[in-house]
Amino acid sequence: MDEFIAEIRLLKAWAGNPSITEITRRIHQDWQRAGRPRGEWPARSTVGNCFQLGRRRPNSDLLLAVVQALVGADEAIVSVWRQSLRAVLGEAEAAARVSAYDRLPAELPAFVGRTDLAARAKALLSCGRNVGALALEGMAGVGKTSLALHVAHRLLTENRTDAPVLFANLRGSAPQGPPADPAAVLETFLRLLGATGDRIPYDVDARAALYRQLLAGTGALIVLDDAADAEQVRPLLPGVPGCRTLITSRRTMSGLGETTRLPVPLLDPDDSLELLRQTAGAERLAPDIPAVRQITDLLGHLPLALSVIGRHMRDHPAWALGDYYREPLLALALEDGARAALSASDTRLPKCARRLLRLLALYPPQEMDAATAAALLGEPSAVAERHLTTLTAAHMIQRPTPGRFRLHPLTHAYAEERICIDEPATRIQQALGRLLEHDRSRDAAVRIETRTVRGLRLPMPRQPADTDGGNRLPQQSHAGRVLAA
Repeated sequence: MDEFIAEIRLLKAWAGNPSITEITRRIHQDWQRAGRPRGEWPARSTVGNCFQLGRRRPNSDLLLAVVQALVGADEAIVSVWRQSLRAVLGEAEAAARVSAYDRLPAELPAFVGRTDLAARAKALLSCGRNVGALALEGMAGVGKTSLALHVAHRLLTENRTDAPVLFANLRGSAPQGPPADPAAVLETFLRLLGATGDRIPYDVDARAALYRQLLAGTGALIVLDDAADAEQVRPLLPGVPGCRTLITSRRTMSGLGETTRLPVPLLDPDDSLELLRQTAGAERLAPDIPAVRQITDLLGHLPLALSVIGRHMRDHPAWALGDYYREPLLALALEDGARAALSASDTRLPKCARRLLRLLALYPPQEMDAATAAALLGEPSAVAERHLTTLTAAHMIQRPTPGRFRLHPLTHAYAEERICIDEPATRIQQALGRLLEHDRSRDAAVRIETRTVRGLRLPMPRQPADTDGGNRLPQQSHAGRVLAA
């Protein structure tokens, strides 16, 4: 709605910046011609409010009257504005639909590892600790919600009290629809805390104040799952001593005062193996544990991908472990959940950061620096650094050490899919040419070889020789094997 109001402001400037009084006079004339009773004509102050930001439930009839007063009798233009307003109001209605409860969802059964991380989270949230809130941050599919529910259930088990419990799915990375409106979440929370409808104020700040008043001294546990950003979360923080708040988000939750941020890393190799064993069944993996470990490595130890492949192994007993080569392995993981999760994060990125994410598929899934990203973009290193920071904040790219970046194998596979859809072949070839020239100019340790995919020469890393004599899965992609043959 704020974006819509901003466009109306621009429309007013385009129309010569008539005064609010003049716009009101035109609306009165239009409504008089339409036969509307004088008692329905808006006051000047009401028309002026149409240009104010922060409106949640505006009078759509009056907004369209303002548009018509500015553009005249051109019904085609008014019709476009009418359609846009319907879309905006529909999104606002969707944002007002919230999933909030006075209990926790059931804990997910396949929770593996994270012992130290869970213990640290519990310690930070224990009573008496001066922590306003704890934010669990990480990439899509890394298991933030599983960890949050595990920790929250442990806290409730160990501290049996009648303290309130509040849970809300904020839909910050939902594939469809907008994130939940914090004002709507507050309304539901207030009702769950016993406030009657006549006590619930309209203004979001007033709702937040009543929310904090009702939580004071209760020692409540609040779980805010899948937060979009700090602005969405801020009104939902209790801000009173004794209340414990657990937040999960794919974005970096900076700017939230006393909130402690706790990154959720990928699983370690042993926990990855255990998660695959729990999902696929121990007997399914027993014939070749070294091959299974290589599968977990190729999946980047991402819990979502491990669960997807584990279910595939369980449901497809005819597949030998050696059938899970790199390309089928990543394609299967993307097909059953990972693609949707990554796409949801991707769609909320700025346009330039999304383009860089796709171009990074031209570089092997290894560490790079900002200069390499700048070569792909054809932009200065400072510009590339800014976009890399945006991708890092959204956990779409990893920063293993200062100044170094890399894509997770699943994110790299997703970007490789999208680049041939979203970028024209000429721009891909230009970016690849700049990358290869950059590689030659600085005598890089990682030399780029190329392969042909969909008629394009795309890069691939040199394959290390297999000297361990073990039963290893092939490293080269299926497409690479066919082309080599």
